[in-house]
Amino acid sequence: MSRYDGPTPSERHEIKIFADGADLGGIREMAGNSLIEGFTTNPTLMRKAGVSDYKGFALEVLKIVTDRPVSFEVFADEFGEMEAQALEIASWGSNVNVKIPVTNTRGESAAPLVGRLSGQGIMVNVTAMFTLDQVQGMVDVLNPETPAILSVFAGRVADSGRDPIPHMKSAVEIASQKPLAEVMWASPRELLNIAQADDAGCHIITLTNDVIRKLGNIGKDLGEFSRETVQMFYDDASAAGYTIPVRES
Repeated sequence: MSRYDGPTPSERHEIKIFADGADLGGIREMAGNSLIEGFTTNPTLMRKAGVSDYKGFALEVLKIVTDRPVSFEVFADEFGEMEAQALEIASWGSNVNVKIPVTNTRGESAAPLVGRLSGQGIMVNVTAMFTLDQVQGMVDVLNPETPAILSVFAGRVADSGRDPIPHMKSAVEIASQKPLAEVMWASPRELLNIAQADDAGCHIITLTNDVIRKLGNIGKDLGEFSRETVQMFYDDASAAGYTIPVRES
Protein backbone atom coordinates (compact mmCIF):
# COMPACT_ATOMS: atom_id res chain seq x y z
CA MET A 1 0.00 0.00 0.00
CA SER A 2 1.25 3.49 -0.83
CA ARG A 3 1.81 6.06 1.90
CA TYR A 4 -0.84 8.78 2.12
CA ASP A 5 0.55 12.21 1.25
CA GLY A 6 -2.59 14.37 0.89
CA PRO A 7 -3.96 16.99 3.29
CA THR A 8 -5.10 15.92 6.74
CA PRO A 9 -8.79 16.30 7.67
CA SER A 10 -8.04 19.31 9.90
CA GLU A 11 -6.20 21.05 7.05
CA ARG A 12 -9.27 20.99 4.79
CA HIS A 13 -12.18 20.78 7.19
CA GLU A 14 -15.51 21.17 5.49
CA ILE A 15 -18.03 18.42 6.05
CA LYS A 16 -18.29 15.90 3.24
CA ILE A 17 -21.56 14.25 2.22
CA PHE A 18 -21.51 10.52 1.49
CA ALA A 19 -24.50 8.77 -0.07
CA ASP A 20 -25.74 5.71 1.81
CA GLY A 21 -27.61 3.02 -0.09
CA ALA A 22 -27.54 -0.17 -2.13
CA ASP A 23 -29.70 0.61 -5.14
CA LEU A 24 -27.59 0.77 -8.30
CA GLY A 25 -29.93 3.30 -9.90
CA GLY A 26 -29.69 5.55 -6.87
CA ILE A 27 -25.92 5.17 -6.71
CA ARG A 28 -25.68 6.09 -10.38
CA GLU A 29 -27.86 9.16 -9.75
CA MET A 30 -25.75 10.27 -6.80
CA ALA A 31 -22.51 9.64 -8.69
CA GLY A 32 -23.65 12.41 -11.03
CA ASN A 33 -24.13 14.82 -8.12
CA SER A 34 -21.02 16.94 -7.51
CA LEU A 35 -22.02 17.44 -3.86
CA ILE A 36 -21.52 13.73 -3.11
CA GLU A 37 -17.94 12.95 -2.10
CA GLY A 38 -18.24 9.28 -1.22
CA PHE A 39 -20.52 6.28 -0.82
CA THR A 40 -21.40 3.82 1.93
CA THR A 41 -23.49 0.67 2.08
CA ASN A 42 -23.96 -2.30 4.39
CA PRO A 43 -25.36 -5.85 4.31
CA THR A 44 -28.74 -4.73 5.68
CA LEU A 45 -29.23 -2.16 2.92
CA MET A 46 -28.03 -4.65 0.32
CA ARG A 47 -30.49 -7.29 1.49
CA LYS A 48 -33.36 -4.77 1.41
CA ALA A 49 -32.34 -3.84 -2.15
CA GLY A 50 -32.49 -7.50 -3.21
CA VAL A 51 -28.74 -7.93 -3.73
CA SER A 52 -27.86 -11.64 -3.87
CA ASP A 53 -24.29 -11.53 -5.22
CA TYR A 54 -22.22 -9.46 -2.77
CA LYS A 55 -19.01 -9.22 -4.80
CA GLY A 56 -20.85 -8.84 -8.09
CA PHE A 57 -22.81 -5.92 -6.69
CA ALA A 58 -19.67 -4.30 -5.27
CA LEU A 59 -17.85 -4.54 -8.58
CA GLU A 60 -20.81 -2.96 -10.37
CA VAL A 61 -20.74 -0.09 -7.89
CA LEU A 62 -17.02 0.38 -8.50
CA LYS A 63 -17.66 0.64 -12.24
CA ILE A 64 -20.00 3.54 -11.48
CA VAL A 65 -17.95 5.19 -8.75
CA THR A 66 -14.32 5.43 -9.84
CA ASP A 67 -13.20 8.72 -8.35
CA ARG A 68 -14.60 8.75 -4.81
CA PRO A 69 -14.34 6.44 -1.80
CA VAL A 70 -16.79 3.58 -1.36
CA SER A 71 -17.22 1.57 1.85
CA PHE A 72 -18.09 -2.14 1.74
CA GLU A 73 -18.56 -4.12 4.94
CA VAL A 74 -17.32 -7.52 6.08
CA PHE A 75 -20.06 -9.79 7.42
CA ALA A 76 -18.24 -12.64 9.20
CA ASP A 77 -18.42 -12.94 12.98
CA GLU A 78 -15.10 -14.67 13.64
CA PHE A 79 -12.14 -12.34 13.38
CA GLY A 80 -10.02 -14.69 11.28
CA GLU A 81 -12.72 -14.93 8.63
CA MET A 82 -13.42 -11.23 8.99
CA GLU A 83 -9.77 -10.50 8.21
CA ALA A 84 -9.81 -12.70 5.11
CA GLN A 85 -12.94 -10.92 3.88
CA ALA A 86 -11.35 -7.53 4.58
CA LEU A 87 -8.26 -8.34 2.53
CA GLU A 88 -10.44 -9.53 -0.35
CA ILE A 89 -12.65 -6.43 -0.25
CA ALA A 90 -9.60 -4.14 -0.14
CA SER A 91 -8.33 -5.76 -3.35
CA TRP A 92 -11.40 -4.68 -5.32
CA GLY A 93 -10.22 -1.09 -5.81
CA SER A 94 -7.93 1.66 -4.59
CA ASN A 95 -10.96 3.76 -3.59
CA VAL A 96 -12.40 1.07 -1.29
CA ASN A 97 -12.75 1.53 2.46
CA VAL A 98 -13.31 -1.73 4.32
CA LYS A 99 -16.04 -1.47 6.93
CA ILE A 100 -15.23 -3.37 10.11
CA PRO A 101 -17.84 -3.53 12.91
CA VAL A 102 -16.48 -2.24 16.20
CA THR A 103 -17.23 -5.63 17.83
CA ASN A 104 -18.48 -9.02 16.77
CA THR A 105 -21.91 -10.26 17.88
CA ARG A 106 -20.43 -11.41 21.20
CA GLY A 107 -19.24 -7.89 22.00
CA GLU A 108 -15.55 -8.74 21.51
CA SER A 109 -13.56 -5.73 20.29
CA ALA A 110 -12.33 -5.66 16.70
CA ALA A 111 -9.47 -3.34 17.69
CA PRO A 112 -6.69 -5.94 17.16
CA LEU A 113 -8.00 -6.65 13.65
CA VAL A 114 -8.39 -2.95 12.85
CA GLY A 115 -4.81 -2.38 14.00
CA ARG A 116 -3.47 -5.13 11.73
CA LEU A 117 -5.39 -3.90 8.70
CA SER A 118 -4.49 -0.25 9.26
CA GLY A 119 -0.87 -1.28 9.75
CA GLN A 120 -0.93 -2.86 6.29
CA GLY A 121 -2.15 0.41 4.76
CA ILE A 122 -5.76 -0.75 4.35
CA MET A 123 -8.26 2.09 4.72
CA VAL A 124 -10.81 0.94 7.27
CA ASN A 125 -14.20 2.35 8.13
CA VAL A 126 -14.92 1.22 11.69
CA THR A 127 -18.69 1.04 11.93
CA ALA A 128 -21.49 0.69 14.52
CA MET A 129 -19.57 2.80 17.03
CA PHE A 130 -21.59 4.33 19.87
CA THR A 131 -19.39 4.95 22.92
CA LEU A 132 -16.42 7.25 23.32
CA ASP A 133 -14.46 4.34 24.80
CA GLN A 134 -14.97 2.52 21.49
CA VAL A 135 -13.68 5.55 19.58
CA GLN A 136 -10.61 5.78 21.81
CA GLY A 137 -9.91 2.07 21.49
CA MET A 138 -9.89 2.26 17.71
CA VAL A 139 -7.88 5.48 17.57
CA ASP A 140 -5.24 3.80 19.74
CA VAL A 141 -4.59 1.08 17.13
CA LEU A 142 -4.79 3.11 13.90
CA ASN A 143 -1.65 3.53 11.84
CA PRO A 144 -1.05 7.31 11.80
CA GLU A 145 0.03 7.07 8.15
CA THR A 146 -3.15 5.34 6.95
CA PRO A 147 -6.45 7.18 6.39
CA ALA A 148 -9.41 5.79 8.33
CA ILE A 149 -13.07 6.57 8.97
CA LEU A 150 -14.71 6.24 12.38
CA SER A 151 -18.46 5.88 11.93
CA VAL A 152 -20.25 6.97 15.10
CA PHE A 153 -23.99 6.33 14.98
CA ALA A 154 -25.11 9.75 16.15
CA GLY A 155 -28.71 9.18 15.06
CA ARG A 156 -29.02 6.10 17.25
CA VAL A 157 -27.27 7.88 20.11
CA ALA A 158 -30.10 10.43 19.84
CA ASP A 159 -32.62 7.59 19.75
CA SER A 160 -31.42 6.69 23.25
CA GLY A 161 -32.48 10.12 24.52
CA ARG A 162 -28.95 11.55 24.58
CA ASP A 163 -27.84 14.76 22.89
CA PRO A 164 -25.48 13.58 20.13
CA ILE A 165 -23.75 16.92 19.54
CA PRO A 166 -21.45 17.04 22.60
CA HIS A 167 -20.93 13.31 22.14
CA MET A 168 -19.74 13.83 18.56
CA LYS A 169 -17.56 16.79 19.54
CA SER A 170 -15.79 14.51 21.99
CA ALA A 171 -15.40 11.83 19.33
CA VAL A 172 -13.78 14.37 16.98
CA GLU A 173 -11.41 15.48 19.73
CA ILE A 174 -10.36 11.88 20.40
CA ALA A 175 -9.89 11.17 16.68
CA SER A 176 -7.57 14.18 16.34
CA GLN A 177 -4.87 12.05 17.97
CA LYS A 178 -4.50 10.38 14.56
CA PRO A 179 -4.29 13.10 11.88
CA LEU A 180 -5.69 10.97 9.04
CA ALA A 181 -8.71 9.69 11.00
CA GLU A 182 -12.08 11.15 10.00
CA VAL A 183 -15.23 11.03 12.10
CA MET A 184 -18.44 10.19 10.27
CA TRP A 185 -21.85 11.22 11.62
CA ALA A 186 -23.75 8.03 10.83
CA SER A 187 -27.46 7.09 10.99
CA PRO A 188 -28.72 10.68 10.50
CA ARG A 189 -32.43 11.38 10.75
CA GLU A 190 -32.95 14.73 9.02
CA LEU A 191 -31.34 17.47 6.95
CA LEU A 192 -30.63 19.52 10.07
CA ASN A 193 -28.09 16.86 11.05
CA ILE A 194 -25.72 18.23 8.37
CA ALA A 195 -25.41 21.54 10.21
CA GLN A 196 -25.20 19.77 13.57
CA ALA A 197 -22.47 17.43 12.31
CA ASP A 198 -20.53 20.33 10.85
CA ASP A 199 -20.83 22.31 14.08
CA ALA A 200 -19.55 19.28 15.99
CA GLY A 201 -16.46 19.20 13.74
CA CYS A 202 -17.33 15.93 12.01
CA HIS A 203 -15.53 15.37 8.73
CA ILE A 204 -18.25 13.31 7.00
CA ILE A 205 -21.98 12.72 7.20
CA THR A 206 -23.60 9.84 5.35
CA LEU A 207 -27.14 10.43 4.09
CA THR A 208 -29.74 8.29 2.37
CA ASN A 209 -30.77 9.43 -1.09
CA ASP A 210 -34.18 10.67 0.09
CA VAL A 211 -32.49 13.06 2.53
CA ILE A 212 -29.93 14.16 -0.08
CA ARG A 213 -32.77 15.09 -2.42
CA LYS A 214 -33.96 17.59 0.23
CA LEU A 215 -30.75 19.63 0.04
CA GLY A 216 -32.53 22.19 -2.11
CA ASN A 217 -34.74 23.01 0.87
CA ILE A 218 -31.87 24.53 2.86
CA GLY A 219 -32.70 28.21 3.49
CA LYS A 220 -36.07 27.92 1.77
CA ASP A 221 -38.67 30.59 2.54
CA LEU A 222 -40.94 29.07 5.21
CA GLY A 223 -44.03 30.90 3.99
CA GLU A 224 -43.62 29.41 0.51
CA PHE A 225 -42.83 26.02 2.06
CA SER A 226 -46.12 26.25 3.96
CA ARG A 227 -48.11 27.10 0.82
CA GLU A 228 -46.50 24.20 -1.09
CA THR A 229 -47.45 21.83 1.71
CA VAL A 230 -51.07 22.97 1.60
CA GLN A 231 -50.99 22.51 -2.18
CA MET A 232 -49.68 18.97 -1.70
CA PHE A 233 -52.55 18.08 0.64
CA TYR A 234 -55.10 19.58 -1.77
CA ASP A 235 -53.66 17.84 -4.83
CA ASP A 236 -53.45 14.44 -3.12
CA ALA A 237 -57.01 14.65 -1.84
CA SER A 238 -58.21 15.62 -5.31
CA ALA A 239 -56.22 12.85 -7.00
CA ALA A 240 -57.65 10.30 -4.56
CA GLY A 241 -61.18 11.48 -5.31
CA TYR A 242 -62.04 12.01 -1.66
CA THR A 243 -65.43 13.44 -0.81
CA ILE A 244 -67.11 14.27 2.49
CA PRO A 245 -70.89 14.30 2.35
CA VAL A 246 -72.03 17.52 3.95
CA ARG A 247 -75.33 17.69 5.79
CA GLU A 248 -77.70 20.31 4.60
CA SER A 249 -78.47 22.91 7.22
